[in-house]
Amino acid sequence: MKEYTQRALDTATARGASYADVRVVRREVQSISVKNGKVEALTHEETMGIGVRVLFAGSWGFAGTSDLSPASIDQAAARAVDLARAAATVQRKRVDIGTPFKVVGSYKTPVGIDPFGVALGDKISLLLAASETMQKVPNIVAAKAEVEIQRETKVFASTEGSLVEQEIMETGCGIEATAVGEDEVQNRSYPNSVGRHQGTEGWEFVQRWDLAGNAQRVADEAAALLTAKACPAGVTTVILDGSQMGLQIHESCGHAVELDRVLGTEAAFAGTSFLTTDKLAGFTYGSPLVNLTADATIPGGLGTFGFDDEGVPAQRWPLVVAGEFKGYLMSRETAVALSLPSNGAMRADGWGRLPLIRMTNVSLEPGAWALDDLIADTSDGIYMETNRSWSIDDKRLNFQFGTELAYEIKNGKKAALLKNATYTGMTPQFWQSCDAICNRDHWVVWGTPNCGKGQPEQVAHTGHGASPARFRNVEVGVMK
Repeated sequence: MKEYTQRALDTATARGASYADVRVVRREVQSISVKNGKVEALTHEETMGIGVRVLFAGSWGFAGTSDLSPASIDQAAARAVDLARAAATVQRKRVDIGTPFKVVGSYKTPVGIDPFGVALGDKISLLLAASETMQKVPNIVAAKAEVEIQRETKVFASTEGSLVEQEIMETGCGIEATAVGEDEVQNRSYPNSVGRHQGTEGWEFVQRWDLAGNAQRVADEAAALLTAKACPAGVTTVILDGSQMGLQIHESCGHAVELDRVLGTEAAFAGTSFLTTDKLAGFTYGSPLVNLTADATIPGGLGTFGFDDEGVPAQRWPLVVAGEFKGYLMSRETAVALSLPSNGAMRADGWGRLPLIRMTNVSLEPGAWALDDLIADTSDGIYMETNRSWSIDDKRLNFQFGTELAYEIKNGKKAALLKNATYTGMTPQFWQSCDAICNRDHWVVWGTPNCGKGQPEQVAHTGHGASPARFRNVEVGVMK
């Protein structure tokens, strides 16, 4: 791969680029899904190509190709410069990526069991066992199970002398049971909704989550929801489980601190953010218990890597400290606007896309409570678990989320099962109402493998460390 990157850099420089970086990316993905005791889909695909990004007269240009012949690499590099030259003719502001820097290094995901080395038959047998267990429960009409594994090998090089090699492995899995009654449809998912939970680990990730061992409970819960009480409407105390907290963090914090959104360069598709730069000093985002960080170094996190796609080393960065807003996710270019160095948040969806600011592992730091104690300390409220639906405005301010399952809390104990639970709020007021967070024993880095952004759309894989947390005076249910 190194010979490809050097050729592209040489061509871009010869054509007049003041700066160039190159990524050669090889991605291998295997996906298996089972439904109702039968294999529904099985795919195994590989892609490889090169992407060339350049600066000419202060404007970006980008081009890529899956043809790695010398002539095609030359053409891609030349095309990137030509596009930058054209962009410079309508330039509003020159791009500044800050002080040049050079980094040389490598990174490889620590893996216990290579998931590509696990026999295909063993993977299918595991999924079938989970599916067949769920199918046996009355009223279950769809019993799904899936596994997806991915290996991405890439080389990054720049005209500043950087050279980085990485191999990032991901493993994901999940099950879902759908129950149907006379006039009701309910789903239960495990370990998370929207298909699967995922992390940067090997096959040990799937073993730890034990799909077959949880299949009976998941199906039983789906069936029980058919006759459960509807979530009441009103204002009450809410405890969100860790997986729902991961989604809450993703939507109301992670996207809100992407500095390209704040500066308006993603406004057309992804929206902007209420966390404008004037709030960087002294804005109260949450209660004093709320500490949010972006950390690309957490072992096993789906947003974990060694270097971003600008060659910036992975790092830990404070976003909210004791409730006060402190920082953004940044690229080299956007960091200049704040006179700061990049904190390594630029990633691209493969070789054929420009890198964008994307979440790493954006996490809520754990608190001091055990979950049982937190429930016992809550006289009246609702416990909500596993996301079912989400909606949030383009400034990441007004939101409404629904969960698959909920329980009433009465006198410090879980009581009646509730279905169709929803809650709504305004981001700062909601986080300011947080008065308890569970401890590290309950803390999980939840994987989100389906985060969309950009035009054309790119899908990023992000992580969110979270444990259950309690919020006061939250509006729940459908208000009449």
